[in-house]
Amino acid sequence: MSIWFTGSLEMGLIYGIMALGVYLSFRVLDFPDLTVDGSFVTGGAVAALMITNGIHPLLATIAALAAGFLAGCITGLLNTKGKINALLSGILMMIALYSINLRIMGQPNLPLLNDETLLSQFEGVLGGNEWSTMIFMVVLVLLVKVIVDLFLKTEVGLALRSTGDNARMSRSFSANTNTLTVLGLGLSNGLVALSGAFFAQYSKFSDVSMGIGMIVIGLASVIIGEALFGKKTIMRVTLSVILGAIIYRIVVALALRVGFLDTGDMKLITAVIVIIALIVPRQVDVYREKARRKRKRQALQMNGKGGNGIAPAKSDL
Repeated sequence: MSIWFTGSLEMGLIYGIMALGVYLSFRVLDFPDLTVDGSFVTGGAVAALMITNGIHPLLATIAALAAGFLAGCITGLLNTKGKINALLSGILMMIALYSINLRIMGQPNLPLLNDETLLSQFEGVLGGNEWSTMIFMVVLVLLVKVIVDLFLKTEVGLALRSTGDNARMSRSFSANTNTLTVLGLGLSNGLVALSGAFFAQYSKFSDVSMGIGMIVIGLASVIIGEALFGKKTIMRVTLSVILGAIIYRIVVALALRVGFLDTGDMKLITAVIVIIALIVPRQVDVYREKARRKRKRQALQMNGKGGNGIAPAKSDL
């Protein structure tokens, strides 16, 4: 299998964790959270700093998840307690995290070239198997997916989904929507930071600007996954989101292999993919609806002629 393809799959799996976080905020909570661009870097920065200081990669990764959770909770508090607009809350936290991430790393870029990571440790367990990273990421992503599925089926998870669907109705059933919003955003950004931590360990560096455009990538993954694989059940939609992230990475890799595109065009490619993913499913739905109405009209006309030989009036159609 080609190196570019396996690399795209591995990166897609890492982005899949981030896409699950974006799904929680944008779809479950219906909260346009732009904190993602900052919390992704926070996860990478915390993990990289701790690993370079000799702390076990597992502890560093857990700390990265906790840092992302804290960042998401602050965004939620700005919105619920500070009464700041949801979109503005995310933007403010994203801007603040840029400086915070720079402070954490102490420099714009923190390399992990000679440090042991969870990925390298797992590779050692498998005796240097070339598929070790792929196996590790598949197991990790499936574990995260199962945890998210189980959580969304709990009483708190159902209350969280209810808050996103209709906050007023949730409050009428004595649900504390403010607390649920803070918790939901914390979990969302915790997953994003976890993705950032593994991105840093996979790429062997953490950079203060590596989170730029992550919210768009997350949205692209959610939209592509839902459009291609559906969203009838929680288990199906979380799998769709992960597959959407993998497909996104493969499409980007294919686009970059075209001669007139280079890595500087990645943001343009991402924007085009999102635009296509937004427009095409809607046009398909419109076409299907028109076809359905046409079949219904034809059926009514056939029934009318077959019943009494008189076609129904236009007003009946």
